[in-house]
Amino acid sequence: MGSARQTEQPRLRALVLAAGLGTRLRPLTEEVPKPLLPVLGRSVVERTLDELAEVGCEAVALNLHHRGEAIQRRLGESHRGMAIVYSWEEELLGTLGALAPLADFFSVADDVLIVNGDSSCRWPLSRLLRRHRHRQSRATFLLARRADPAGFGGGVGVGRKGRLVSFRQAGPSVEPASRRYVFAGAHVVERGLLAGIEERPSDIVRQLYEPLLSAGEPLATLTTGRRWHDLGTPGRYRLALVDMVKRGNWISPEAQVDPSASLRRSVIEAGAVVSADAVVERSVVLPEAQLGRGARLSNSLLSFDTALPAGAGVEGQIVWTPRDGVTAGPEDTLLAGLAYRPLG
Repeated sequence: MGSARQTEQPRLRALVLAAGLGTRLRPLTEEVPKPLLPVLGRSVVERTLDELAEVGCEAVALNLHHRGEAIQRRLGESHRGMAIVYSWEEELLGTLGALAPLADFFSVADDVLIVNGDSSCRWPLSRLLRRHRHRQSRATFLLARRADPAGFGGGVGVGRKGRLVSFRQAGPSVEPASRRYVFAGAHVVERGLLAGIEERPSDIVRQLYEPLLSAGEPLATLTTGRRWHDLGTPGRYRLALVDMVKRGNWISPEAQVDPSASLRRSVIEAGAVVSADAVVERSVVLPEAQLGRGARLSNSLLSFDTALPAGAGVEGQIVWTPRDGVTAGPEDTLLAGLAYRPLG
């Protein structure tokens, strides 16, 4: 008869990387930290925490830096019964250095799951954990089958047996890659690999994973066909939300949309107002933003608390309101107090 410990589920703890400056997402991140950007009514990080709670994660850590106070205020000390720990970084420690202050936090875990705070996916975390335990790998990486590697530096290389063979197209490779996929922002790491990490800026790929790869250590993968999105730029953020609604629209119960307005494949977040005869196509209207009567928004993003004038037409741009400390740059066009920037 086995011991009680043998019949228990492995203890899972996680780190959500949330300390980034969100530089590529500006001007959105001048208003709201990246993990709190709304995605169909819920913030990016709350959606991630939901996924972690579903797989029985007992506690999660978030590293904080840029506007971290807002993240801590929103989330509090727990999420669906899962304890939340905050790791403040006076200087950014990077994806590897972020683990050093959390050595004690992870010391009791059987599995350590690391998730990017700027990715959105209905991650198959249960399958990822099972793959990691079955393959007895030092680390196991979730890869996105649908994403185009060309848009992500060529993606990671996978060998014929499903083992990861290279992290970068131009980086070291232990064997020719039979396929290339995009890393989907979630990976499980053996707890023993976290021992001795120094509290200094460092990158987990270059300073942990690539040396393991070169040493012949097994690094497993799980490929998913689920929709995955990197939200790292305003353009990708818009595309992600439009993709999520597929052929319909998502309108917050707290938004106001005039019955005469026309919407197609668009997202209208809480507090937004879409006036009479306005047209919104494949676009995102963020909280407290307003479209005036007859305004048209196509393939675009209307930023927080920004009012698009009546009759205005916008195609392929983010429209936002410069304020104190949030100034326009050389890539912006200023018109009647608003800034217009092409969406890449």
